[in-house]
Amino acid sequence: MGSEEPRDPLQGVDWKAVGNDMQRNPGDKPGIKKRLPKKIRQIPECYFLPRRSRLYNFTFVGACIAGGIGAGMLVEMWINKKVREDGGVLWEFDK
Repeated sequence: MGSEEPRDPLQGVDWKAVGNDMQRNPGDKPGIKKRLPKKIRQIPECYFLPRRSRLYNFTFVGACIAGGIGAGMLVEMWINKKVREDGGVLWEFDK
């Protein structure tokens, strides 16, 4: 009993020729093609966000985090005030 490996149907495929004229029309002889240099697309600088210094970025992010923490503290104080005004009971399951 010999071990038979499964035959790969894509083993003999010329991957460089996939999708070109030689594969579509195998009877045609390949012609000489002149390779044109690829054009590099120039992207305007205005598409990108402005780059700022690292100090500015740390300050901006720190201010956003501090604002979020402050807003959370204000909401917590408002909730505690409302709970005290209502008698200290959030939910009553008896009703």
